[in-house]
Amino acid sequence: MSDLQNGDIAPDFTLATDTVGDISLSGLKGQKVVLFFYPKDDTSGCTVEAKEFSALKDDFKALNCVIIGLSGDSVASHAKFRTKQDLSIILAADEDHTALEAYGVWQTKKNYGREYMGIVRSTYLIDEDGKIIEHWTKVQVKNHVQSVLDRLKDA
Repeated sequence: MSDLQNGDIAPDFTLATDTVGDISLSGLKGQKVVLFFYPKDDTSGCTVEAKEFSALKDDFKALNCVIIGLSGDSVASHAKFRTKQDLSIILAADEDHTALEAYGVWQTKKNYGREYMGIVRSTYLIDEDGKIIEHWTKVQVKNHVQSVLDRLKDA
């Protein structure tokens, strides 16, 4: 579990994507970044969240902000997800969980009495210098993307 707080420097990462090759947080200096961690490609909540970020991508871009969806799925899985759901955002693959662990979103979860490791749906809004502006954990998908956009407008 990470102790990242607003104002902290966001952990850097370099991850493969299905569209733009490798991407790193440090390579995006000068732009704001929305980093949203989601459990699994092509599942109901993850699909809604990714589609909503895609639908508002131009609004984020107008505010000098890049959107990156991040999960433990492979680049090939991301490519299928993108095609099937017509997504326009960057999807980064963290199969070895380094970024997931650095951001504290790879945690023990419980479902029907069973414990397992998984991704806690979370979002980080990061400024042009790599500092965390805001973060949301245990995200409920409904209205979340608009909340992130509203917070970005205030940043």
